[in-house]
Amino acid sequence: MPLTSLSKDMMLLVFMNNETFHNFDCIFMACFFLVNPCCYYPCQNRGICVRYGLDRYECDCTRTGFYGENCTIPEFWSRVFQLLKPSPNAVHYILTNFDWLWDIINRTFLRDWLMHKVLTVRANLIPSPPTYNSKYDYLNWEAYSNITYYTRLLPPVPQDCPKPLGTKGKMKLPDPKLLVEKFMLRRNFRPDPQGTNLMFAFFAQHFTHQFFRTHNRVGLGFTKGLAHGVDAGHIYGDTLDRQLDLRLHKDGKLKYQVVNGEIYPPTVLDAPVKMSYPPSVPPEQQLAIGQEVYGLLPGLSMYATLWLREHNRVCDILKQEHPTWGDEQLFQTSRLIIIGKDFLKSCGFFFSLGTFSGHNIHPVVRKVAEGVIIESRELRLQPFNEYRKRFNLKPYTSFSEFTGEEEMAKVLEKLYGHIDALEFYPALLLEKTRPGAIFGESMVEMGAPFSLKGLMGNPICSPEYWKPSTFGGKTGFDIVNSATLKKLVCLNTKWCPYVSFHTPPSDYKQQRTSHGEL
Repeated sequence: MPLTSLSKDMMLLVFMNNETFHNFDCIFMACFFLVNPCCYYPCQNRGICVRYGLDRYECDCTRTGFYGENCTIPEFWSRVFQLLKPSPNAVHYILTNFDWLWDIINRTFLRDWLMHKVLTVRANLIPSPPTYNSKYDYLNWEAYSNITYYTRLLPPVPQDCPKPLGTKGKMKLPDPKLLVEKFMLRRNFRPDPQGTNLMFAFFAQHFTHQFFRTHNRVGLGFTKGLAHGVDAGHIYGDTLDRQLDLRLHKDGKLKYQVVNGEIYPPTVLDAPVKMSYPPSVPPEQQLAIGQEVYGLLPGLSMYATLWLREHNRVCDILKQEHPTWGDEQLFQTSRLIIIGKDFLKSCGFFFSLGTFSGHNIHPVVRKVAEGVIIESRELRLQPFNEYRKRFNLKPYTSFSEFTGEEEMAKVLEKLYGHIDALEFYPALLLEKTRPGAIFGESMVEMGAPFSLKGLMGNPICSPEYWKPSTFGGKTGFDIVNSATLKKLVCLNTKWCPYVSFHTPPSDYKQQRTSHGEL
């Protein structure tokens, strides 16, 4: 076939730079192929996009408080709520300032009413029962009942979209190594404005690894933490067989060894559970712990030791209170007390996540950051702005608004092309920070609802469980309600050191204190 003038011009495109070719490719696809309309994310305010045929869609606006073709017209009460609702930053400022006001509220009936409103409004942002997972982008029974998957808040990006994150941005996403090197690696030490320390960091890691247990050997989006919540499986084991191997089967206690007069976890020779240690570590030096990786890091081993001692200490108290109880009841009730203590201690740290931000990833774990970016692409996470809209946050309209400065904004715009094509994970770390913190608005506004949902959805927090009899009577219930980090440490060590999630003040002088002073 002879070349026409048009075909000659089209062939010249092959020799243009990649970006020009990508733009042509996008125009070509838009003109000659029908784009899945759901790739445009047309449905707003939690509306669900349902595709019909090749080029039609419908937004399901059921129970969103909005109606219209794209769920954009507010119903009466939604309009009232929009007018009266303060911005997330305003709410955050009010909740973290005005001590005199909160002192007054805490002394009146308003305290319980206000706490109920704050907690339920945030927790209700997370659907219950769960909706999507990494296999399905639509609701079905398998997505609900197959607990080997992590649940997802938003469905994956449709597979037939013309671009990686829908219809906006570049045809190819930036190299993960480039993103980590340019934006995420720590250049110098950056102290946390809130003064959090390693004890906080290890507590967060120790606590969350009871339910964040990715099963990479099976595939993306799978979890080994089948309880999907706080069950103290990191202390007692995630299976019955592991639990039985860790138990002493006497007085409800866990197995232990005594070293220099103090209790430590047993070795795998005494408690034959599978642990993840380097091959060079002999069995007689491998500690047997509920979570198989906790022996690899000193901070995690420290907390494993403290919770072991605390469990056995609680068993001794319950045995004195209930001399007729057998091993099983002592163990199970002590476990409920430990779960309750772990819950109360964890309530605060979800709202203090100050160690995650851009330019604050240590070079040693750069591969982890790169891996997260790669896996998020394979899981087809929706763009950052779509997640902001899901949490009732205003989407960013430009990279400069997102970063709060121009230099980084220009580089990000060059790499991604459009703010609506910005990836979720890098955006969480690079978002402009709130005053007095090193993390952005989205980290708190998206993280807090998940933690609250986990707390409110756990049986321990239900009216049927949250009463003295569940914990062996008033004594056990008091142990739960009076739980503090200092008590966890000081009641299980020979003397009481400085205990806090924050670094000590510059003029602090260590003083030995006894258990009796608690």
